[in-house]
Amino acid sequence: MTASHTVQPAGRTIELMAPAGSWESLSAALKAGADSVYFGIGKMNMRARSADNFRPDDLIKIIAECRRHGANAYLALNTILFDEELEEARSLCLLAKNAGVDAVIAADPAILEAAKSAGLAIHISVQANVTNLVAVKFFSSYADVIVLARELSLDQIRGIIQGIREQHIIGPSGNLVQIEIFAHGALCVAFSGKCQMSLSIYGPKAAASRGACFQPCRRTYRVTDQETGEELTLDGHQVMSPKDLCTLPFLDQILDAGVSVLKIEGRGRAADFVSAVVSVYREGINAWQNGTFQEKQKTGRWMTELEKVFNRGFWVGGYYLGKPIDQWASCSDSQATERKVFAGEITNYYSRIGIAEGLIHAQSIQLGDDLWILGKTTGAIRTKVAELRVGKVGASVTKADKGSVVAFPVPVKVRSGDKLYRIDSTAEPLG
Repeated sequence: MTASHTVQPAGRTIELMAPAGSWESLSAALKAGADSVYFGIGKMNMRARSADNFRPDDLIKIIAECRRHGANAYLALNTILFDEELEEARSLCLLAKNAGVDAVIAADPAILEAAKSAGLAIHISVQANVTNLVAVKFFSSYADVIVLARELSLDQIRGIIQGIREQHIIGPSGNLVQIEIFAHGALCVAFSGKCQMSLSIYGPKAAASRGACFQPCRRTYRVTDQETGEELTLDGHQVMSPKDLCTLPFLDQILDAGVSVLKIEGRGRAADFVSAVVSVYREGINAWQNGTFQEKQKTGRWMTELEKVFNRGFWVGGYYLGKPIDQWASCSDSQATERKVFAGEITNYYSRIGIAEGLIHAQSIQLGDDLWILGKTTGAIRTKVAELRVGKVGASVTKADKGSVVAFPVPVKVRSGDKLYRIDSTAEPLG
């Protein structure tokens, strides 16, 4: 970490952008303090396979929800396109413009032209692999915000931002081009979207550049001696699967370098992940802005919170600090220190007294348990069972088994149909 904090240029703001792969994640991101969210419609985005993408007729509701929280809404249109898809892409851009989408995230020139023709603001996607100032100048005719390649070092990022200021590179809005980087989440062993491993194994319907990657790199492989047949497992690690990127410990250095937008990866991850990560990075940005980021006990607490939700282990620094990619995931699944265990669902909420009612039909819950409550409108609410009652008479108990109708206090509104999860902090990491 740096020894001192650099004062922001006058008028400079930092935007925290969060993933919205579902209604639950959208709500969780906004309630956790995201300044903007990015999401996909249909199949023309890089999470076409894994994320629960929205439909075109969801756009109006998405925009309304973002406006209610004072946040921007960005539509990801960041796959490569084929000729037979161009008309659909143009129609989607017009639909986005009419719905009030703040910008589209794109890399394919066809989308850039379609968005520009529709009058949409554009963010250049990481799929464009922008690694130098000349590329920034080129894309500035289309976009006010450019995502730099994840493979750049912090020194290179700082140099590009300095070059933008010195050469006064402006975007279509007439303002200086802003630089966005990925701050947290999954990393690909290849340049973003350029890996053909999934395509070569499974065929065109599994192309990474089309948002349909099967992620064969996340698996464990064996090496076979062709003469003896002897097999060796490669050190028990996914040797093509990096740990997740985490920039929190040196977030001050990134912001001091002039980065304007921090993007969290994770449209394929659950609402509790989005809620926890957005909350922590929101606190980190606020601490940098008020000059308190250097308090080590604070960054330690933040890391503990990040470790509780889905992660493949953390590669702190990544390419930004010039480290070699030797931080391989030790398993294909999560290394979270906590695990959600589905317990039941909410059936009612009594706002006047702050009591939630629920049906337990999978796992028991008991006094003192930590819970996640996830829902399309609710987002992700974490709470502790401070009091527990069961049955029509509301008998006070310490444990409620499957089949029980329960009531317990929840400090914020939850809704009928919300899913109820018990948080298990004793389980071994998955994998």
